[in-house]
Amino acid sequence: MKKKKQNDLAVLLGYAGSHKGLTFLGLGLSAAAMILGMVPYICIWLVARDLIAVAPNWTQAAGVARYGWLAFGMSVAGIAVYFAALMCTHLAAFRTASNIRKQGMAHLMKTPLGFFDSNASGLLRNRLDGAATETETLLAHNLADIVGSAAMLLAMIVLMFVFDWRMGAACLLAAVISILAMFSMMGGKNAKLMQEYQAAQDVMSKAGTEYVRGIPVVKVFQQTVYSFKAFKEAIEDYSAKAERYTDGVCRVPQSVNLTFTEGAFIFLVPAALLLAPAALRSGNFAGFVTNFAFYAVFSAIISTALARIMFAASGMMLASTALGRIAQVMDAPTLKATTMPIAPKDNSVTFRDVSFTYDGAQLPALDHVSFRVEPGQTVALVGPSGGGKTTAACLIPRFWDVSSGIVEVGGVDVRQTDPHVLMDQVAFVFQNDRLFKASILENVSVARPSATREEVRAALSAAQCDDILAKLPDGMDTMIGTDGTYLSGGEQQRVALARAILKDAPIVVLDEATAFADPENEVLIQKAFAVLTKGRTVIMIAHRLSTVVGADKIIVLDGGRVEETGTHAQLVRAGGLYARMWADYNQAARWKISAGEEVR
Repeated sequence: MKKKKQNDLAVLLGYAGSHKGLTFLGLGLSAAAMILGMVPYICIWLVARDLIAVAPNWTQAAGVARYGWLAFGMSVAGIAVYFAALMCTHLAAFRTASNIRKQGMAHLMKTPLGFFDSNASGLLRNRLDGAATETETLLAHNLADIVGSAAMLLAMIVLMFVFDWRMGAACLLAAVISILAMFSMMGGKNAKLMQEYQAAQDVMSKAGTEYVRGIPVVKVFQQTVYSFKAFKEAIEDYSAKAERYTDGVCRVPQSVNLTFTEGAFIFLVPAALLLAPAALRSGNFAGFVTNFAFYAVFSAIISTALARIMFAASGMMLASTALGRIAQVMDAPTLKATTMPIAPKDNSVTFRDVSFTYDGAQLPALDHVSFRVEPGQTVALVGPSGGGKTTAACLIPRFWDVSSGIVEVGGVDVRQTDPHVLMDQVAFVFQNDRLFKASILENVSVARPSATREEVRAALSAAQCDDILAKLPDGMDTMIGTDGTYLSGGEQQRVALARAILKDAPIVVLDEATAFADPENEVLIQKAFAVLTKGRTVIMIAHRLSTVVGADKIIVLDGGRVEETGTHAQLVRAGGLYARMWADYNQAARWKISAGEEVR
C-alpha cells in the first residue's frame, strides 16, 4: 500500500478527523509527565548530597524535608499530567477506531455485492474490526509511551552527563545494547515475518468461520476437526509462524535485552571501582559517593524506559500490519457511479456480446453472451451447473461489472444508471435467502422502509404467509431467531417473497427459489410467484425444468455460452441439449425404489 509505506502514523491520524489535535496534546502531556516523574530522582540525589556533606551530623542537613516535599509534589503532578495525557489519547483513539469502522463500512456499502462472495464475513470483520482495535491500542497507549519514553531518555542522557559523564556512559551502555537487541527483533527482514504472522491470523479467522458454519455437517457425519483440512492447515500454519517469530527471532535478543536492562547496575560497578582511586587522591570522595548514589538509583529506571519503548514499538508494528489489513478493505473495488445518470426507459433486459471472468479464474464465466428479455416477458435460464446462469442474472443489478460487452436495463447501459435507481428496478429472490434476527415486520419492510403495517401485511398475505402469522405468538411482531421462534426453509422463502412483493420492482429475478422447499411449501410459493410476477419482467433460473415449461422463452447456457434459445416445445423438438436435459429430468422424476428391489 503506497500510502501506508509513506507514513503509517499520518495514515492513522488521517482517520482521527477533528480529534487529531487531542492526540498531539496527549503526546505533549505524556512527555511532560515523564520529565516530571524524573524530578524525584534528582531530589534523592540532592538529599544524598546534603547528608553526605554534613555526615555524621545529619541534623544539619536542613534541605532534606524540602526536597522530600518537592519529590512528593512532582510525583503527584506527574501522575495527574499522565492521567490527562491518557484521557486525551484515549478520546482520540476511540474516535479514530470508530471512524475506521464507519469509513470501512461506508466503503463496503459502495462495493459490488459480488465482492462478498469471495470475501467471507469473518475475514472482513477481522480485517476491519480487529485491525481498528489494534490501532486503538497504539493511539491510546503505545504512542504516548513512545513519546514519553523518548523524552525520558533524552532527559536521562542530559542528566547522566551532567554529574559524571563516565558513570553516565557506563549506565547508557546497557541502554544501547537493549536498543540494538530490540531492533534485531523488530527491524529489517523480521518486520516481514510479523506481516506473515498477521496474514496467517486472517486465514485462520476465515477458516474458523467456515468451520463453525459447517458444524452441523460434522455432527451429522460424525467427523472431526481433521475433516476440515483447510481449518486444520490454517491453525498449523498460524502456529508455525508464531513459533518461528517468537522462538526463532525473539528468544535470544529478548534474553539479551532483559539481562542488560535489568542488570544495568553491573556496568556502573566496574566504572566506580576504576574512578574511586582518583576521587580519593583529589579529596572529593564525598562528591564521588554522591554521584555514584545518583547513578545507582537512576540506573533502575533504565529498564522501565526501555520496556516502555519495546512494548510501544511492538504496538507500532502491530498497527502497521493492521493498517495494511484496513487498506485491503479500503482498496476494495467500488461501483463507479456515472456523473450524468440516465433513467431506464422500460423494463426490458438486454445482453450485448457480454463476457465476464471472475478474479483469479482462467476461463470466462460468460463468453460473448447475447439475448433480450422484452418488458413483461418471462425468460428462463437453464443449463448444466457452472454454465453461467447465476452469473448472468447477477450482472443485471451490477453485482459485478462486465469484462466486456454491455448489459442494458430499459435500453440503458447499467453503468450509466444511478446504482440506487437500478436496484429499485430489480427484485431478487435467491434459493438461500436469509432473515435478520428481527421481527417479521422488520424483515419484510427492509424492502421498502416507508411501507405501512397494512402494506406489509398485504405483502405477507400475497406471499401465502397467513398460516405462518397465525401460529406465531405476536404475529408480524414476532422476533425470528430468539426465544425458540424459528421458521422452516420453505417458510423463510415465503417471507423473502413477501419482501420482493413489497418492493414492487418491475424486474424480478428468481434464482432457484423453490430448490429447498417441500411439496406443501412449493405449492404456496408457486401461488406467491403468480402475484410477484404478474405484469413484470421475469428472469427465472431453474434446474427443476417443470417450473420453466410455461416460460415465454428459454435460454440454454453451457460453459458460459448460449447454446439454444426458444420455447419449451421448440427446444424439445430441436433434440439438442435442452431436449436431453428434459429427458433426464423426466426419467429422474419417474424413478422410484420398488418393493424388494436391491439398491446398489
